[in-house]
Amino acid sequence: METKLAIFQEKEIRKIYYNDEWWFVLEDIVFALTDSKDPKQYIQRLKSRDEELKKGWVQIVHTLEIDTKWWKQKMNCVNTKGAFRIIQSIPSKKAEPFKQWLAQVWYERVQEIENPELAMDRMKSIYEQKWYSKEWIDKRLRWIAVRKDLTDEWDERWIQNRQYWILTAEISRATFWMTPSEYKKYKWLTKKNQNLRDHMTDLELIFTMLWEASTTEIMRTQDSEWFYKIKEASKQWWKVAGNARKELEQKTKKKVISKKNYLDIQENKKLK
Repeated sequence: METKLAIFQEKEIRKIYYNDEWWFVLEDIVFALTDSKDPKQYIQRLKSRDEELKKGWVQIVHTLEIDTKWWKQKMNCVNTKGAFRIIQSIPSKKAEPFKQWLAQVWYERVQEIENPELAMDRMKSIYEQKWYSKEWIDKRLRWIAVRKDLTDEWDERWIQNRQYWILTAEISRATFWMTPSEYKKYKWLTKKNQNLRDHMTDLELIFTMLWEASTTEIMRTQDSEWFYKIKEASKQWWKVAGNARKELEQKTKKKVISKKNYLDIQENKKLK
């Protein structure tokens, strides 16, 4: 693991990529927010003042090896969520902007719970900032609704979350000859937090919606229940999208499945 630097208000904060996310050196965060000459002592006082923080300390803070000037040293590190929790307990003016930002985020999430359209607007904005086109964003948001219909149907038929993965893998294999995890490897998506659907082309996303929508509709029509019965009965259902994909490929002489991801294609368009 390689140690890198983040800069906050001209202060260096060492960070390291571990377990598919960034972890930050706690002493560096405390020094940046407090200018304490002894961050270790400050952290101890912080724990003594906040009893709940002290109780959950081992879940928030992990010891990782960090590159120092002369050698690697084991240091206390926190991920983004842990950093936010600790910042809440720091009585410093420099920490106040972080606290205000957190309060705003929480307020927005409450609003989104009351009005889900706000969450959709925020999602659109995030995708636009990542250079996705309006057409692709519309498909992606439509897929979310299609997937929700399928999982709601599974819930009503006593399918559990772990079984979602099994059924999803089977249907994906029938459609694309690959499970989602195999598909990620095919597209060279090596990080766990990379969402396969965010890296699909238009056609890949369309056929994903097709297999999920057709599975939902056939399941409703046949009124199948329970995981093993659905898994057995649906072996024929799952060929619907796979057959449609093969027919399109035969007529166009082009593969639907691609190693490319949508952002790569958009970047190439911008460079032309």
